[in-house]
Amino acid sequence: MNHEPGLEECELPLVDLCGLWSENEDERGSCASEICKASSEWGFFQIVNHGINLELLRKMRREQVKLFKAPFERKTASGLLDSSYRWGNQTATCPKQLSWCEAFHVPLSKISDDTCYAEFNSLRKVMQEYASAMQELAKSIARVLVANMGAQRGVWEDMCNASTCFMRLNRYPPCPVSPEPFGLVPHTDSDFLTILHQDEHVGGLQLMKDSKWVAVKPNPDALVVNIGDLFQAWSNDVYKSVEHKVMVNQEVERHSIAYFLCPSYDSFIGCYDEENSIYKRFTFGEYRSQIQQDVKAFGHKVGLPRFLIST
Repeated sequence: MNHEPGLEECELPLVDLCGLWSENEDERGSCASEICKASSEWGFFQIVNHGINLELLRKMRREQVKLFKAPFERKTASGLLDSSYRWGNQTATCPKQLSWCEAFHVPLSKISDDTCYAEFNSLRKVMQEYASAMQELAKSIARVLVANMGAQRGVWEDMCNASTCFMRLNRYPPCPVSPEPFGLVPHTDSDFLTILHQDEHVGGLQLMKDSKWVAVKPNPDALVVNIGDLFQAWSNDVYKSVEHKVMVNQEVERHSIAYFLCPSYDSFIGCYDEENSIYKRFTFGEYRSQIQQDVKAFGHKVGLPRFLIST
């Protein structure tokens, strides 16, 4: 346990994806309904029987831990995982905006580049296999969400491929001086959806539910899925991109891996129902640019409210 005293601990909706692969139409429909309901009511849910080999998840975790144990100079070495190592939050303008975290934020397009791994040879094969599996799983869930809105999936699927998505490897060191610093500051994700392989035992993830923060109880058998800003805009607020954060532990470190399903920067994000959309049409590049401007000006992301159509 590593959350504030008195903070409610919740178990996210649990979806068994066995139904999604079933030959029985009713079972497929029931599973799809659970996914869509959780995406609308919570913006977060857990998945089991997701089809990703558990040994692959364990291997990836071992490689992640080994990577972060390397000396700082090696992690920051030019070219390692596309030179994507980062520590803390360089845009922080006050302590409340500081993230007590180190991470590699890697484009999927670079994961297949053998020159990105330096001496971490065993990481290459595992990371490539892991990224491929996450890509297929993310698209399977996204297809359900798209079909639920009555939209054709073909055009949408062309937006997201291995050249546009990202993986982020996180390590949250223990913070012995105080339990107050954020591991990650409160935010929403700027993608379509995220699949999180969180720490099996050490909690820290919290989300906003019914206008209050709740702590997510770790489930070692499940992956966590959350809706991003782009699906909220595309669905006209049917699916919810929910604010969440990570709190650090004073005594033990925590690891997680996030897969982000993103479109290309020139892809237009428009509501599936253009006539009744509450958002302006925008490209992913415009959205990311606006976020960067807001973070520079205010120290935090403003997000979708920037793109609401004035009434």
